Amino acid sequence: MTKLRQAGDYHMPIVDRGSRPGTVLRIILLAIVLTGSAVAFVIFKNQLENEIVLGILGVLAMVGIFFLVSSVIGFIEVMPQSRPDELARAFLDGHRDGTLVTDRKGRIIYANAAYGALTGATKATEIQSLETILSRNREATEAIYRLTNGLHEGKTGHEEFRLLKPLRSTGGSAGSGAHWFRLKARVLPLEDGDRNPLYIWQISDITSERDDQERFFKELQNAIDYLDHAPAGFFSAGKKGEIFYVNATLADWLGLDLTKFQPGSMTIADLVAGEGLALVQSVQAEPGLKKTKTLDLDLRKANGQSFAVRMVHRVSSTRDGAPGESRTIVLARSNDDESDQSASIAAMRFTRFFNNTPMAIASVDGDGRILRTNAPFLKLFSAVVSQDDMEHGALLEAVVHEPDRPQLREALEAAKDRQGDIAPIDSLHPTDETRHFRFYVNAVIDQSDQAPEEAAIVYAVEITEQKALETQMAQTQKMNAVGTLAGGIAHDFNNVLTAILLSSDHLLLSARPSDASFADLMEIKRNANRAAVLVRQLLAFSRKQTMRPSVLSMTDVVGDLRMLVDRMTGTNVKLEVDYGRDLWPVRTDLGQFEQVILNLAVNARDAMSDGGVITLRTRNLPAAEVAALNRRELPEEDYVMVEVSDQGTGIPPEILDKIFEPFFTTKEVGKGTGLGLSMVYGIIKQSGGYIYPESEVGKGTTFRILLPRYIEEAALSGEAADMPTATVLGTKPPSKAEEPTDLTGNSAVVLLVEDEEAVRRGGKRMLETRGYTVHEAGSGVEALEIMEELNGAVDIVVSDVVMPEMDGPTLLREIRKNYPDLKFIFVSGYAEDAFAKNLPADAKFGFLPKPFSLKQLAVAVREMLDS
Repeated sequence: MTKLRQAGDYHMPIVDRGSRPGTVLRIILLAIVLTGSAVAFVIFKNQLENEIVLGILGVLAMVGIFFLVSSVIGFIEVMPQSRPDELARAFLDGHRDGTLVTDRKGRIIYANAAYGALTGATKATEIQSLETILSRNREATEAIYRLTNGLHEGKTGHEEFRLLKPLRSTGGSAGSGAHWFRLKARVLPLEDGDRNPLYIWQISDITSERDDQERFFKELQNAIDYLDHAPAGFFSAGKKGEIFYVNATLADWLGLDLTKFQPGSMTIADLVAGEGLALVQSVQAEPGLKKTKTLDLDLRKANGQSFAVRMVHRVSSTRDGAPGESRTIVLARSNDDESDQSASIAAMRFTRFFNNTPMAIASVDGDGRILRTNAPFLKLFSAVVSQDDMEHGALLEAVVHEPDRPQLREALEAAKDRQGDIAPIDSLHPTDETRHFRFYVNAVIDQSDQAPEEAAIVYAVEITEQKALETQMAQTQKMNAVGTLAGGIAHDFNNVLTAILLSSDHLLLSARPSDASFADLMEIKRNANRAAVLVRQLLAFSRKQTMRPSVLSMTDVVGDLRMLVDRMTGTNVKLEVDYGRDLWPVRTDLGQFEQVILNLAVNARDAMSDGGVITLRTRNLPAAEVAALNRRELPEEDYVMVEVSDQGTGIPPEILDKIFEPFFTTKEVGKGTGLGLSMVYGIIKQSGGYIYPESEVGKGTTFRILLPRYIEEAALSGEAADMPTATVLGTKPPSKAEEPTDLTGNSAVVLLVEDEEAVRRGGKRMLETRGYTVHEAGSGVEALEIMEELNGAVDIVVSDVVMPEMDGPTLLREIRKNYPDLKFIFVSGYAEDAFAKNLPADAKFGFLPKPFSLKQLAVAVREMLDS
């Protein structure tokens, strides 16, 4: 079966199968060409990593393969077909890789000249299999074992291994010492259904290739080491500014630990300090191009400190204009250089200060075109004019609200004429009218040679916060002024109402229901009480009404009010309640807060004439969430929030800030006093809380109430623990069991101190009808004189609070010096908190709010005497 044929100085065993003597050689040649081309293609791909080179090599390899295969199988004739075996054998014998063909059992079928030269065989009888030659090397044996197993499974593979000496150990070896080899193997099926395929083995010495690789990687490592330890910093960033690489020099400057640095873990925004980020972001390349710009700015160290650098920043852009990657070289300034007074360093330091100033700066020419700007200017107005717009002569007026541009042009004309004291210009942002700016225009008196076209320097400062504070302060001052006015009116009106109520009570004592005047007297008293309600609302707005705060749970308060609110809102309005879980306690007056909820619910009902839904919602508002409300005056504390929402007509923005003012109403004449929301505002404020309305015309309104969380420990240690003790008397009708059975004076002596003569005269007459002995005084000084005349023979003092010469609290302190146990009642239209803070902490007194009736006065005196 096997014939030995002469091939050079040695023999090759060749398989001869039937009538096609050249078939095996053609197939072997085809397999070798395909295998070699494919492996070479993979190797070049791994080493070059270049798409263009890979493309060229791939095309050439495919053309070469097609040409060679076509030549071998006869598809393309390059030489006559009379000598196909000779051509195939000549190609294989001349192949530089050692080629060995074996059957499945490892028996040698063919070996080319390169295999013989590589293994040192000169005759066919000297040719040995690879297993025999490499049996003493463990690494090579394992490689052959893996490849053989793969061949049995029909898989192609290749391995690389290292030998301590070349395969050919006799003379003529190409060098000595360790050698690297590449071994490739593939299956060669001869005919369809052939169960005994041939295996093609190719082995080549790649020692020089490995030496080139090692030299390449060593040079690459040297380049990386040089880049890492170069005297300049370097970093590269991705499309979104994420930093992928930082060299060791820059990491050392920044104080970064490169062992912990992860690509993409930080961005350019984390690296650049101050306003320098706006400068970096202003560098943008045209589509498909690159752009390089030198920037002077500060970088931020890991410890928060900053240091000055000069950056050569290069950015790229894709063909569609999207931002690409960037490469940046960083040149740092040392302390020694900072002491240098050279012009370049002075310019760099000026650039640093220029870009880190808190105000935006731009220089313009005589026509108002922007010449140069600093980083804050780019940051504030980048949405209006870009860096490219400025480079192409953008006008400064583009950054000013359109109605204010004529004023800016006048200011620039004045600067062009070198005028001084140009008035600043307040304007809005051109695209965001919620932001306010103030522009200062200064003329350039002495133009420099570097910028002879410079006519003016314009400074821009954002004053949005200042404007908001001014508006808030104006509103607060207005509300306080109106509150003071309302409180003063209420105080004086209370005296008038008290006199009316006492006089009507006196007349009613002597009138019978059958008298003609009895109905008129009752009408007088009823309207006086109606006026007293209005006065209480005014006092609530001015935060001077009497309040009896207690610790409450909003869940209980809203739950108890739900049925009442549902009944008041009618049938076409639905009430929904959303209870918050685990609400914190609050401290406020229960009755007053119920009035707040009822008033807001009634207003919500009136805003939904066609029906709708009123929503009561409660929840806790932790201090961490307060900032999200964007309310500057709101301290970051824990609050309980109560919301009252409707789906009504809404409140127009132009009147939203007026709804809490007294007597302001949008209802028809006779359908509202305009004091409801004023009372709500005052009660919430007097409770230490806040109320904010939010409304959209046509969609509804939401009133958001914030009451501070009550903490018992803080309350016990706070100022409230040091307040004097006041007992409110006669304000609520006592129950039958508690009502005094005897309201007569039993000859008790009362000193009545009141500067209003009508109130004093009515009170004296009413008390005397009850059997009291009454001494009256028009002021505190007069009351002290009466006390001296009576040698202190007084059982109780009933005094007004606000009086000329000496007020009520001062009178109490003076009397208690000589008569510490003397009982004392204050009567006032203000809350006791308004004056109790001026009294000693241990002071005890009764309190009767104005206006009061005869019975309330009698009950208050009797209760204090019996206490």
